[in-house]
Amino acid sequence: MWTNENRVRYDRSGLRYPSDVTDAEWELIAPLIPPARRGGGKRKVNLREIVNGLMYVLSTGCQWRAIPKDLPPKSTVYGYFDLWTYDGTIDRLHHALYVKCRDAAGREASPTAAVIDSQSVKGAEKGGAGIDPHGYDAGKKINGKKRHILVDTIGLLLHAIVHPADTQDRDGGVLVLRTLFGKFPFLQKLFADGGYQGPIFCAAQKKALPNLVTEIVKRSDTAKGFEVLPRRWVVERTFSWLGRCRRLAKDWECLNQKALAFLRIASIRLMLRKLCNSA
Repeated sequence: MWTNENRVRYDRSGLRYPSDVTDAEWELIAPLIPPARRGGGKRKVNLREIVNGLMYVLSTGCQWRAIPKDLPPKSTVYGYFDLWTYDGTIDRLHHALYVKCRDAAGREASPTAAVIDSQSVKGAEKGGAGIDPHGYDAGKKINGKKRHILVDTIGLLLHAIVHPADTQDRDGGVLVLRTLFGKFPFLQKLFADGGYQGPIFCAAQKKALPNLVTEIVKRSDTAKGFEVLPRRWVVERTFSWLGRCRRLAKDWECLNQKALAFLRIASIRLMLRKLCNSA
């Protein structure tokens, strides 16, 4: 929350664009980007400008062809985005910053509790054989994709997947747990809403993570109006944090893998600012 005392820490008016990374943020990112491959010509691209280009697209939601001329060409920025998505650079960068954030908060690197939830997002006007299929969420009345995220108890992103919006929460939640691949071995407690209750999710969760206990946090039947639910508000706040990036306002991406990459970059943006604005 901004106050008169801490507002100066969040001031980015001295940057070329507010989305550009600061010197302190770049110091955290630079060691985690892999060097150029051996052989061939020497790399001439300024990687900090590539990161600035990605952050600009993420923050403003603009088309790739609308990247300003003082940033690298759209083909170069997208080329590195595509490369870092497929070679795992974005995932490794995200995990390294996550460990730093946990350490800065005085927590162990691997959490013991997590919260799961989904968010349905309208799809953009696109279609064709080379585009991942979308679906219709009858509950939210949204035609598009669904972002399924797993966060820790302080709201930092642990894992996420993107799938059609017509996939039920219990089925999407199972996909999230099955694709953790032992990344967080000390998870013991999972908090979820009523969409994850029932024997189907319970049996699949026990098969994927036998030591995990799921607790369903329900809204009181007597409650009227808005009610803050224990634990569940954490994941809703994370969706709000990530929603500050206009690229995530709709599902603009043709492939789920690229949509997931932008979701992780938004989380990276969040963690960078937490780490560098904490002093």
